[in-house]
Amino acid sequence: MHDIRFIRENSDAFDAALARRGAEPLSATLIALDEERRALTTQVQQGQSRRNEASKLIGAAMATGDKDAAEALKAEVAALKEEMPALEARADAAAAQLKAALEIIPNLPADDVPLGTGEEENVEVSRWGTPRVFDFTPREHADLAPMLGMDFETGARLSGARFTFLRGDMARLHRALGQFMLDVQTREHGYTECNPPVLVKDEAMYGTDKLPKFAEDSFRTTDDRYLIPTSEVSLTASVMGELLDESALPMRLTALTLCFRSEAGAAGKDTRGFIRQHQFEKCELVSIVRPEDSEAEHQRMTRAAETILEELNLPYRKLLLCTGDMGFGARKTYDLEVWLPGQGAWREISSCSNTGEFQARRMNTRYRVAGEGKKTAFVHTLNGSGLAVGRTLVAVLENYQQADGTVIIPEALHSYTGGLTKLEPAA
Repeated sequence: MHDIRFIRENSDAFDAALARRGAEPLSATLIALDEERRALTTQVQQGQSRRNEASKLIGAAMATGDKDAAEALKAEVAALKEEMPALEARADAAAAQLKAALEIIPNLPADDVPLGTGEEENVEVSRWGTPRVFDFTPREHADLAPMLGMDFETGARLSGARFTFLRGDMARLHRALGQFMLDVQTREHGYTECNPPVLVKDEAMYGTDKLPKFAEDSFRTTDDRYLIPTSEVSLTASVMGELLDESALPMRLTALTLCFRSEAGAAGKDTRGFIRQHQFEKCELVSIVRPEDSEAEHQRMTRAAETILEELNLPYRKLLLCTGDMGFGARKTYDLEVWLPGQGAWREISSCSNTGEFQARRMNTRYRVAGEGKKTAFVHTLNGSGLAVGRTLVAVLENYQQADGTVIIPEALHSYTGGLTKLEPAA
């Protein structure tokens, strides 16, 4: 959410930043809405003040025997009481109109985010690892995995498209990956493990910028809760409405949860295989920090995600997303893309974003600035994948596949798989 005061005072800069995201200038429209809201609010305040003042004057007029003045004041109070509800309704409507306009405007990009209109203009920052050279033609996971326990047919029969049933050692490997990620993030990177709800109220979704713009991308229950699209929602919203002590910052939270997405905006994409599912698991990373620490924290968080790929020896590259490819709430995003030899392509496996104060304003989450008396400021929030479990499973299957259809399990996972070192096709 944007600060209307900032927009009033920096209208040209605001429009210029929106233009970098491919949006039309909006400051004039927003300022006009704000002026209307402020004018109506002033009228309401003046009316309330005059009503209170006239009510007091009635008693004074009665005390002096000035009945004519008292009756005139009574008539004025009655008229104000009749007029005020409509005026208050107009003021409320103007405030709601401004709020509705502000809440669908994306975050402004950081100055160092490259200009671009789509993923083709993202900037590669670095690469790690060397893609394996195969002495056979590597297969895509969708062709390889069914013989190893990735059952697409049963998942579809039970729940429809984009659901998968994992069996036996495939399910064990999937579980091992999630536990491995959680342990690395807590033990090596200092994140606090959490087990948050996966059903949340509208306020949590709104505060983390998922509503109202992306309502169709999420599943809603019959009792008006949302299934989380990522535990970013639960973890970030855990400080919703709070005034934190500066000494509590930074807060670093992680959770391994089920996530649910309707994929309404991804119709026709990755319909084959395990890449894009309605239900999936993810090890989420969330940081809540002081504004001056958010850039360094963004680098730190991205590095925490990179560590998982390196310990699994999976080649990847890091991209700085351009203005046209960033998410709605992000001011700066790094994507990690893992190499999938079966597809012969780099595919996203983690996205780490700094949202600045964008979410904090929506959640009204502040902290007390140490040594500044009663001064408070909005926190900055960051979120990232450390990593998406299903996509990491796909990467392991494709990178560690053997000519005979088996898959070698990375050494880093052996203590999590009970000594299992290889996936073998069912007899």
